[in-house]
Amino acid sequence: MIICGLITKSEEPVPLKSISVDVVVRGFVADVVSELRYHNEEKSPVEVVFVFPLDDEAAVYAFEGLIGGTRIEAQIREKKQAEQEYEDALSEGRQAFLLGREENTSDIFTCSLGNLPPDGEATLKLSYVQALAPEPDGAIRFVLPAVLNPRYAPQGSEGGNVTKSIPRVPKGTLPYTLSLSATLESPYGINRVESKCTLEPLRYRAEDRTIAQVSLAAGHQFDRDVELLIYYEDVHKPSALLEAGKPGAAPGEQSLRQQRTWGQKLKRVLRGERTGSSLMGDPALLLTLYPSVPAPKPSQKATGEFLFLLDRSGSMECNTEYSSDSPDSPMRIQSAKETLILLLKSLPLGCYFNIYGFGSTYDSFYPQSVEYTQETMSKSLQRVKELQADLGGTEILQPLQAIYSQPCREGYPRQLFVFTDGEVFNTDEVIAEVRRHSSSHRCFSFGIGEGASTALIKGIARAAGGSAEFIAGKERMQAKALQSLKKALQPAVTRISLSWDLPPGLKAELVGSGPQVIFQGQRCLIYAQIRGQHQSSGSTEGTVVLQYQFQDQTFKETMKFSLQAQETDRLPVHRLAAQALLQELEGVGEKEKEKQRLALETSLSSGVVCSQTAYVGINTELGKPLQGPLTRRDVPHPYLLPFSAPGGPAVMHSVGMSSMSRRLVGGGGPMYMMCSMPVPPVPCSADCMNEIEDTLCSESLCEDVEPTPKKEESPFLNLVSLQNADGSWPLDSDLASILGLSEAEISSKSPAQVAPNAWATVLAILWLHINAMEQKDEWELLEAKAVSWLHATTGPQLAECVKAGNAMLGSGVSPDVFEI
Repeated sequence: MIICGLITKSEEPVPLKSISVDVVVRGFVADVVSELRYHNEEKSPVEVVFVFPLDDEAAVYAFEGLIGGTRIEAQIREKKQAEQEYEDALSEGRQAFLLGREENTSDIFTCSLGNLPPDGEATLKLSYVQALAPEPDGAIRFVLPAVLNPRYAPQGSEGGNVTKSIPRVPKGTLPYTLSLSATLESPYGINRVESKCTLEPLRYRAEDRTIAQVSLAAGHQFDRDVELLIYYEDVHKPSALLEAGKPGAAPGEQSLRQQRTWGQKLKRVLRGERTGSSLMGDPALLLTLYPSVPAPKPSQKATGEFLFLLDRSGSMECNTEYSSDSPDSPMRIQSAKETLILLLKSLPLGCYFNIYGFGSTYDSFYPQSVEYTQETMSKSLQRVKELQADLGGTEILQPLQAIYSQPCREGYPRQLFVFTDGEVFNTDEVIAEVRRHSSSHRCFSFGIGEGASTALIKGIARAAGGSAEFIAGKERMQAKALQSLKKALQPAVTRISLSWDLPPGLKAELVGSGPQVIFQGQRCLIYAQIRGQHQSSGSTEGTVVLQYQFQDQTFKETMKFSLQAQETDRLPVHRLAAQALLQELEGVGEKEKEKQRLALETSLSSGVVCSQTAYVGINTELGKPLQGPLTRRDVPHPYLLPFSAPGGPAVMHSVGMSSMSRRLVGGGGPMYMMCSMPVPPVPCSADCMNEIEDTLCSESLCEDVEPTPKKEESPFLNLVSLQNADGSWPLDSDLASILGLSEAEISSKSPAQVAPNAWATVLAILWLHINAMEQKDEWELLEAKAVSWLHATTGPQLAECVKAGNAMLGSGVSPDVFEI
């Protein structure tokens, strides 16, 4: 299998040679510096274009280059101005580079390096910071995305799709490698680091294990996401980090005196002048809290409307991990189906539900949501088992609009669960639609597989007050989905407020609107500025109190923090605060122009890229026009899926036709579509290329993949499938088979005057505790439903049933499990 895509007749290589990444992780904050090294081996100058994914919450704040021994620091500009300066530099023969965010999404960046001369070398350095979230097991997860899925553009949509222009190559043939080194710091100590990539041994740099270093093994091919799972000794302790302001930047009070009107301030901003932004001038505080929201016991009385929106596009037939090293990672659609079964079984009686599927079209199990009964559950369960990834592309907007067109039910809060691999192009439009209806529902989203759009998955959850989860590799989606269902079953936390106790002369101001939604066990990030003059004789500590109401009760969380600000030249907390503010400001819609202008000013003053800004760097010392036509080169990304062509060897299609706004200047010779066919290469017309692009974007990526042999269902999933809607299990041959006993033998050991289904339910719960404790997160809700049913129907005989069941199964499960 050879490279397919847009290449010259002589198959000249793409000039990206290596990527090196340096990461510093302090608690929940990752500060990342990435270096890209280019070498033009062609006989004509090239414009290199590298499209790469970043997490939706990453804040890009610095960009610089080293070209021909000259260091060029890029400046952040209003986007149109940056693009014009870049174009002017290219036309004048000067070396230049441009970094910007894609128009329709916040998690794809495009780096253009123009006028790289023959045999020339260049190194670009990109800096960004992001806040990290804990996994359910307490690990802090850092991901360096490698896989960039093609984003599906709905029919009739305007604008180019940048991901369609990226050449794709088979695993192991990428012309560049990755090196990564990470320094880890935590005041509570670092326990260990895990990764699906090969790591060098963890090295501690402090005796108390508060500082450690880890790196990727040499020669890593950047053909899969790099994931580090960092385990701290006490991850759930509240923490605070106060960072000193930027030297030379005016503090808040001075800034306000200097600029009394929006007009004066904005005129300076639009001229590219710094305005002494208070955001950068004052100390910034990052508080990480774990509010102790009580976990209500799930019961049959819980109500709600639960809507499940499942991606059934062609790409859902792929594995959750692209790598051929992991052929046993689950199929996306199969994992989603198993998750839906568990969710259906865990719903409370009396609620309402519906299941939607979407692709190029969409459908639903019922015209509108139906009451959860034994009949509707059984019917839906059978239909879930028959679902296939057979609906074509990924058009999620229409089914969302259909859901929102249905009236909400009084007394049944609407909870929306979205499962998708996130390969959409109109991300901002989808998020805006969810935000428009945020007052009527909560949205819980799940990104399936490597390359899922963090902008989409996190954006829709953030817009509607829910939570986002990502599932990749061999991770089980079920545990994360059930954790979200537990959150959805919780009553809402309301009246959230913050109060501060600071020494005289100081005051705290939130950056943005602060926390809006709090779930039990969820980390809560709060950014604030500490303004004023600290008197030397005053206290060196501050206090913040988080107060909220939950089920008519008032709760408080108190956190003390040091007022000794840390000095740092990279200002990661300030950048994160700016990113949080930008996400809020850029989601307000076109009508609020003043907030859009504030977003522009915040971006220009903080250096954090937003949709309205870009970084541009120009080497003003080189003014001689370069000889030869300018050729464009797109840096490839991996395709890790084998395709089979009927009657021939494996073929890998990849597209390199540019659909970006920059026009290709000149050309480097004829372009060919090269494939591992037993025929000579033939020039491919634009129409041919467009047809291939449409094939890719309709996400039939996996149509020709040989089907994976169907795995037998696990006894655990079989047992779950047998449970009734009310929480009970029937006593039948299917249950007996799972228990490894005959139906007659089970009946003979039943205590007297105990109903068969009550006896069966006790045995099923015991079996879960004996055989499936590793999956407890997945069956806690359905167990709670079963225990509640047992108490309502069995009464005082329950203790005798548990004792008899333990004796028959040879187990010692505590009666406490049954709340006896």
